[in-house]
Order: sequence, then C-alpha cells, then structure tokens
Amino acid sequence: MSGRLAGRVALISGGASGMGASHARAFVAEGARVVLGDIAAEAGAKLAAELGDNAAYVPLDVTSAAAWTAAVARSVELFGKLDVLVNNAGVLDGGALGTYTEQQWQRVLSINLTGPFLGLSAARDALVAARPAAVVNISSAAGMQGVAGMHAYTASKFGLRGLTKSAALELAPHGVRVNSVHPGGILTPMIGAPTGATADREANTLTRLGVAEEVSGLVVFLASAESSYCTGSEFVVDGGMTAG
Repeated sequence: MSGRLAGRVALISGGASGMGASHARAFVAEGARVVLGDIAAEAGAKLAAELGDNAAYVPLDVTSAAAWTAAVARSVELFGKLDVLVNNAGVLDGGALGTYTEQQWQRVLSINLTGPFLGLSAARDALVAARPAAVVNISSAAGMQGVAGMHAYTASKFGLRGLTKSAALELAPHGVRVNSVHPGGILTPMIGAPTGATADREANTLTRLGVAEEVSGLVVFLASAESSYCTGSEFVVDGGMTAG
C-alpha cells in the first residue's frame, strides 16, 4: 500500500461493523492507527484484534457527551494524538406520518445528528492540536434528496450536511477540514443485507447496490492530504441515485 494515511490517528464511530469496519480496514492498510468506537464491544474487540497493533476498540455510545470525551481521551492516550474523526455511526428507521412516533424520531436524530455534534465538540481541541486535521461526516444520499416515509432519517442526514458546513467554516482557521460523504444504497447489515453479501460490479451502477469498500476509498481521500483544498463540501457516492 502507498501509506496515504501514514502517521495519522483516526477515531471512527460505529467502527465495529458495516461501513465503519470497512473504513477502519482501509485506514490501517494506508498506514493509519485507528480507534474503533462502538457500542458493540465483542465485534469491536474482534476487529481490533484482526487489525493488530495499529487498532484499538473503545466503548462509545454516540448519544453520550461523556462517552465521546472518554473515547477522544483514550485515543490520544493510546496513540499520542487525534488527526481524523469519522462520524460514521447511524441508524435507519422509517414510518408513515401519523404512525411514526416522536420516540422514533428522537432516537434517530440523537444518533445520526446529535452524535456527530457531540463528537465534533469532544474532538475539537485534539483535532486543532494535531492540525492539519480532518473530519469526515457520513451522511447519505438522503441528505441530498427526500425519501418518502423516512422522515427522521432524511432530516438527520440533511442536518448533518448543514452541521458539516458550519463546522467547516468555524474550524478552517484552526487547520481542521470538515466534509460530508453521501452514500446511496450500500450492502451492509443496516439495510438488511446478509453478512458477506457481494455486489456484481459489472452491473450498471444504477441497478445495483454499492459495497462498503467503494465508500471507504472516498473516506480515505478526505482523511488524507490529497484533499487539502476540500472543506465544507458534499461528496456523493450513490451510483447515480441523485442524478435525476
């Protein structure tokens, strides 16, 4: 590998499975040291063991400010600094207006939108200290266009797109870039895809789901110096879903 992230230290929320695990593998392959933050302790510890000395697992409930503070502190304690924050943890939930409950709405927003806000807040000083630093917020194609029946999910992903921009403007003078990634349908457990499912990449992108690795390459780019002139922007990886 080319070592595009050599010397970088990253904290990835939701890093134990799905896209987060793919991002973690890609980061380590490119020379980074990675902290996997997740509520899934067994899966997180297993992946950290698989990735070796350049990875560690920390418990992280993204809805808890205290948990974020502890995860950031542990990352710095383990690897000496924090250069990259990947706000990847998220949930997918939907229902029709009139039946979708306020409790469901609040749960999705607390994980998908408040979680990244708490992460940015907790990691801000460490990222500034490690400048040049990068934040990658994993939004969704649903942060670019509405999805019927997915009200909280769509609102949270549009909100994360906006938070990306306000944080990018605030943190630019401090050497921290903030961008959002907008995946379309990706084969992960979150959408009910079985573990190990694969996509036929010879198929037309419009007629197939993506695979996590197709998103991870973009996340590596945004975490690396290659994207040094990119901040406050959306990067769409959706097979053409939002093209029209």
